[in-house]
Amino acid sequence: MKIYADRAPTIARQILTDLLVVAWVYAAIRMALWVHDLVQKLAIPGQKLEGAGTGMADNLDSISGTIDRVPVVGDDLTSPFEKAADAARSLADAGQQQQDLVDNLALALSLGLLVFPLGIVLLVWLPLRVRWMRRAGAAAALRSAPAGRDLLALRALANQPLRKLTRIDPDVAEAWRRGDDSTVDALAGLELRALGLRART
Repeated sequence: MKIYADRAPTIARQILTDLLVVAWVYAAIRMALWVHDLVQKLAIPGQKLEGAGTGMADNLDSISGTIDRVPVVGDDLTSPFEKAADAARSLADAGQQQQDLVDNLALALSLGLLVFPLGIVLLVWLPLRVRWMRRAGAAAALRSAPAGRDLLALRALANQPLRKLTRIDPDVAEAWRRGDDSTVDALAGLELRALGLRART
C-alpha cells in the first residue's frame, strides 16, 4: 500500500498533464473551427452575387433565345441581350472569386491559430513524454534483471534529491558501496517510484 501511495503523485501528475494536453488541443481545434466559420460568413455577399449573376444570365439567355426566333430582325435584337448575359456571368464569376478568397483566408487563419498550440504539444510535451516512456521502459526492464536493482540504485544516487537519499541512510553512498541489501532495495524503489513504477513486480 505504501508503494502505491509513493507512486500516486507521479501517476496523478502524468494523468493530469495528459488530460490538460488533450483539453489544450481540443480547445485549440474548437477555436480554429470557430474562427473558420466566422470568416466564412464573409462569403455570403459573394454567394448572393454569384446567385444573382447566374440567375440574370439565365434569364437574359432565355429572352435572347425567344427573340432569336423572331423573323428577319431576331438576330439583330439578340446581340444586346447576349452582351448583358455575358456581363451577368462576369458578375457571377466575381462572386465566385470572392468566395474562393474568403475560403482561403478562413483556412489560413484557422491553420495559423493551430500552429502555436500544436507546436507546443509537438515540440515540448511530446518529447518529454517520449523520454519518460523510454526511461520508464528501461527501468521496468532493469527491475526484472538480476543486476537491475544495483543499476537502479546507482541511478537513484545520481538523480534523486539529497533529502530523499538521506532519508534512506545518512551515509547512503557508503551503505550502497557496502552492498547493503536494504539500502540497495530502497534506492532502487526510489528510482522506480520517481518514474511512477512499482518497486516490486
